[in-house]
Amino acid sequence: MPCLTGSARPRASVGPWVGRPYRPVVSSPNRGSDALSSALAALDAGRTPERPVYREAVRTLLTALADRVPGRSVEVRVPPYGAVQCVSGPRHTRGAPPNVVEMDPATWLAVATGRLPWAEAVAQGRVRMSGARADLSGHLPL
Repeated sequence: MPCLTGSARPRASVGPWVGRPYRPVVSSPNRGSDALSSALAALDAGRTPERPVYREAVRTLLTALADRVPGRSVEVRVPPYGAVQCVSGPRHTRGAPPNVVEMDPATWLAVATGRLPWAEAVAQGRVRMSGARADLSGHLPL
């Protein structure tokens, strides 16, 4: 069936999505802050947070980092819950990125909230990083 408007796809300049980012909202800020406070309370009590709460807390802080320090030159990984690219500079397009920061979820929550200083986490070996731009000490805590 032929398209009567002359184009089968909507144009980028037409529609309610103009001016808004393509990335959909994954969770509301309120839900993320509730998960963050629940996860921190569980960690403070010596317990492991429930998996959905842990995931939401980690992703909330990863999103905050990506929003605060936009760019694509450093990849911050918190397996198994998420990864973001941040820090302006040359970006990678294929393969393993040259600047990678990786840590476990408990370390990420502690470093991102200021409960554990960046330098101390690195000295303890809780943060694995590679590349010249991988030092996030100027961007943390959030």
